[in-house]
Amino acid sequence: MRIGLIQIDTAWHDKEQNYQKAEELIRKAAYAGCDIAVLPEMFNTGYSMAVEEIGEALDGPTSAFLQKVAIERHIGIIAGYPAFDNGSKGLNVARAIDSGGSIVATYIKLYPFTYAGEHLHYKAGNSTVIFDIGSMSASVFICYDLRFPEAFRDVASAVQCIFVIGNWPASRIDHWSTMLKARAIENQCFVVGVNRIGTDGNGVEYNGNSHVFSPTGEQSCCGTAQDELLTVDIDPTQVDKHRREFPFLDDMRD
Repeated sequence: MRIGLIQIDTAWHDKEQNYQKAEELIRKAAYAGCDIAVLPEMFNTGYSMAVEEIGEALDGPTSAFLQKVAIERHIGIIAGYPAFDNGSKGLNVARAIDSGGSIVATYIKLYPFTYAGEHLHYKAGNSTVIFDIGSMSASVFICYDLRFPEAFRDVASAVQCIFVIGNWPASRIDHWSTMLKARAIENQCFVVGVNRIGTDGNGVEYNGNSHVFSPTGEQSCCGTAQDELLTVDIDPTQVDKHRREFPFLDDMRD
C-alpha cells in the first residue's frame, strides 16, 4: 500500500488557497500511485483559536471538497479541519474518506492543547476511532494526542497503521520524531506522522519532519521544511507477522 504524506505551508485562514494547494498535491499523490493521501491538522486554515471565524459544519465545504477530490482522483484521504459543535465550542476534527468518497471515520481530538488555550475554544473528543481504509485497519490522532500513549494503546491491537496529523512547531520537533517512533515500537504497527511547514498567523514556525515508522521503529522517510509530497510503500501484513513473532501485546493488562 502506498501512502502520500502531504506537507504544505498553510495559508492563514484562507480556505480557498489551501484547497488549491491540497488538491494539487493530492493529484500528484494519485498520479504517483498512492492509495491514501494524508494532510496535516487544520490543513485548510492553520492552527487557529478563531473558531467563530474559521469553523464550519462538520459536513460543510471542507468535507465536501475532500470527498469530491477523493472521488475524482480515486484516492483515500485523511485530513484535519476546524468545525462547529452544537454547543459553544468548536471541534478539532480528523476525517478519513475512502477512494469512493465515503466517510469512514470522524475523529475529534481527545486532548486539546491547553498550553495554547485550545481547550477554551475547542471541545475535547471522548473516543478513539478504528476504521478500514484501502486494504488495512487504521486509526488517527491529532498532534498533542501524541503525548498521551494510553490513547494509542487503546487501539493498538485492532489496527495495522496509526496516522498522526499535526501542526507541530519546529521548537519541539525532536519530541515529535521521537514519540512517533516510540508509538510505532510500543504498539507494533506502522505510524504515519504528517506535519505542516512555514510560519502561521501567530508567528509560530513549522519545519515538516513528516515520518513513517515501521512496527520495529525503522524510519522510511523524513520530510524537509518545504511544500512536498512524500510517498512510502508499506505492507500491512508486516504488522501481523511481527506480532506473531514477538507477541508482547498479548501481555497487556487492564
